[in-house]
Amino acid sequence: MRAKQKIFSWVLFALLLFLLAGMLFPMYWMVKTSLARGTGYVLNFSDLLPKNLTLKNYQDVWTSAPFLRFFLNSLIVAVAVTLGNIIFCLMVGYAFARRRFVLKNFLFLSVILVLMVPAHIIIVPLFILIKNLGWYDTYLALIIPWLVNPLGIFLMRQYIQNLPEELEDAAKIDGADDFKILFRIVMPLCKPALAVLSVQVFLVNWNSFLFPFILTSSEKMRTLPVALALYQGYQTIDWPHLMAASTICALPVIILFLFFQKQIISGITAGALKQ
Repeated sequence: MRAKQKIFSWVLFALLLFLLAGMLFPMYWMVKTSLARGTGYVLNFSDLLPKNLTLKNYQDVWTSAPFLRFFLNSLIVAVAVTLGNIIFCLMVGYAFARRRFVLKNFLFLSVILVLMVPAHIIIVPLFILIKNLGWYDTYLALIIPWLVNPLGIFLMRQYIQNLPEELEDAAKIDGADDFKILFRIVMPLCKPALAVLSVQVFLVNWNSFLFPFILTSSEKMRTLPVALALYQGYQTIDWPHLMAASTICALPVIILFLFFQKQIISGITAGALKQ
């Protein structure tokens, strides 16, 4: 019996290792191509091996275009939208979880229904609204429409409902107002859910291409995904430099996952076991 379990464990380990290699291979290919000299084409297996590596492609990326400005634009937008979602989704989710008010169930149902509406449907009315407000080609157009999202409201509402109300009742007895209870008691308890929300929102906005492309026109407001889409040669695609720029674009997301992986896992698995 133990021998069968060991065999099963080794087979499962080999399968997981194979899947891991398959997921990491595109990233390896991207980094290897970004460090390659010449065209970076892969004609045979030996071309996949790390040889004749150089950092010149990264230097060329920063000097040939204002990639630092593109990087800062993406960082400002993604961080601002993430902070906005943390605050507003927490507040709205707390209201749906703990408060009683008129049309509460109807409003929450409307939040759920918004999840079913594709974002591309609002392109034209959003563009007209942004133009009329005078926000076109500004940070406001890239930040304000995305400061709260229905998925974040749903996530925070469901998570807060599972928190014990006794801590909030004790804080009320001690004289704490609603904002102190929310930000000093409820918010620390919601760290796993907030970590999942933060990574999801940051990732979506960091990689967003369509709306930044439509709502901006000048180079100074260009974000990294838009810059990557426009970063190519006149005749052929310059793969080494394009992969270098793509690696720069992927680094913040990878670092974010490495720092918050424990919170992300605990947030995803929260509620899987009954206490």
